[in-house]
Amino acid sequence: MVPFSLCPSSSYPPSSSFKLYHKSRFTVTTLSSLCGRKRRSGSSCRLVVLSTHSNPKILKSNRRSRYGQPLSPYDQDDDEEVSRPSDVSDDDWLLNDDFAEISKFDVNRKRSKSHKGFANGHSDGRNSKHTLEKSNAANYYNSSNQTNGVSSLDVPRKGKLSTRKAMEDRFPRLSEEVELDEKWLPLIDYLSTFGLKESHFIQMYERHMPSLQINACSAKERLEYLLSVGVKQRDVRRMLLRQPQILEYTVENNLKSHVAFLMSLGIPSSRVGQIIAATPSLFSYSVENSLKPTVRYLVEEVGIKEKDLGKVVQLSPQILVQRIDISWNTRLIFLSEEIGAPRDSIVKMVKKHPQFLHYSIDDGLLPRINFLRSIGMCNADILKVLTSLTQVLSLSLEENLKPKYKYLVNELHNEVHSLTKYPMYLSLSLDQRIRPRHRFLLSLKKAPKGPFPLSSLVPTDECFCQQWAGTSLDKYLDFRQRLLLKEFAKKYERKG
Repeated sequence: MVPFSLCPSSSYPPSSSFKLYHKSRFTVTTLSSLCGRKRRSGSSCRLVVLSTHSNPKILKSNRRSRYGQPLSPYDQDDDEEVSRPSDVSDDDWLLNDDFAEISKFDVNRKRSKSHKGFANGHSDGRNSKHTLEKSNAANYYNSSNQTNGVSSLDVPRKGKLSTRKAMEDRFPRLSEEVELDEKWLPLIDYLSTFGLKESHFIQMYERHMPSLQINACSAKERLEYLLSVGVKQRDVRRMLLRQPQILEYTVENNLKSHVAFLMSLGIPSSRVGQIIAATPSLFSYSVENSLKPTVRYLVEEVGIKEKDLGKVVQLSPQILVQRIDISWNTRLIFLSEEIGAPRDSIVKMVKKHPQFLHYSIDDGLLPRINFLRSIGMCNADILKVLTSLTQVLSLSLEENLKPKYKYLVNELHNEVHSLTKYPMYLSLSLDQRIRPRHRFLLSLKKAPKGPFPLSSLVPTDECFCQQWAGTSLDKYLDFRQRLLLKEFAKKYERKG
């Protein structure tokens, strides 16, 4: 592990201030002035506000592509399943099928739109001058032609027309949307090996046009480096759609320094690739001027211990690229006033589930707290549940919390106070864990009288069969499978 030094710095203000420390710069330009874009006949001139800020955003965007399809600031994989979030370890118990699914809801901060046609810089130093290679595809090919003693002027006009026709035949949709340059073809051919299609190149163009001007050799060098540190081949496409600027970041001046920074936090090398895939915008932030001050703030102001930094970042890599000072202070004040949570308890919540710092207070935290109140919990009980199982704040009200509470009361004959002793019940899957075990013990006539013991829902399937059911694991799994099919058939009939 590379030691991480927390040297005093004045670059990050104390927590008591709510002042915005870094101001985003905006450029206003007409859409028609963007380099290379064909103008549609009869279209009016539109103003586009372009931001140099690339903070991640969990809010679902309302932006749409030219084809009327939603254009997400993160990933809109249209023909493959979205891969599992990389910010959770493989052995995280929440990934087990027996556990509840985490819902998605908005945060209360919006990310500015990415630059179109310009390098993505940050006025606060997040994008250092030497991290972007100012490469030009035209220079690359011109130098190559000069070496061979052939200039573009020597190419017969008929040959150029033939090449243009071949390009339009290969990429009809891309040629229609973009003034396609034949010098981009080597890069497009290379990126196609990662599963990118015409629609994806159009998204990259709209998000950051210069990324398509990088020569293929440089792009290959950078992507191969990322693959060597653990990024999966299947994640490259999603990364490029979210952060096409990554093709411009040089290995020596940017990529290596950011990887070294992650490892200095105590993150194992086996997890570095997953963190990069989850937050590719990380590379647009300066290590010295942005990432290290954020880590210093987590330690000095929030109260995260240095030894826990690696775990926190693995659980939520986005914490490195969000305005942590605002996120922390607003949620600290909210939880303190709403349920009387002491600071130490909120710090524990951050350590266990740092993702809650991204959740909207109005649409995420408050509705779940109000639900716990509505079922009879006092503030002290709510605090105990949230401190023990902060993941409750991520669960869907309609699909998880409400159905499980009804089953707890109506079927298991338990009272709400049992949740303070076994808050883990709220995180378990009703279909995969709670209902099958309850019904299985009833079928064996081994369910105790009175309230059903929630402790029987906690152990693994093997332990449950040995300690509670006294049967083989295969017999229980067969029962669960038949029950799932029966419940699925009931849902299908109701929908029909």
